[in-house]
Amino acid sequence: MKVIWKILAALFAVVALLFTVYIFNLDMKLMRSVVLPFLNKHYDKKKPEHVI
Repeated sequence: MKVIWKILAALFAVVALLFTVYIFNLDMKLMRSVVLPFLNKHYDKKKPEHVI
């Protein structure tokens, strides 16, 4: 019975964590602060194919 309670507690913790990430939009905040600078650096180095 203790194993079932531990599994339920772990499941509840995972759901609470995912809910917090969803409510505060933490995944997009991480993308903007971590991934976007790397992408900007990469695409700024590329030579433009078409001049506008």
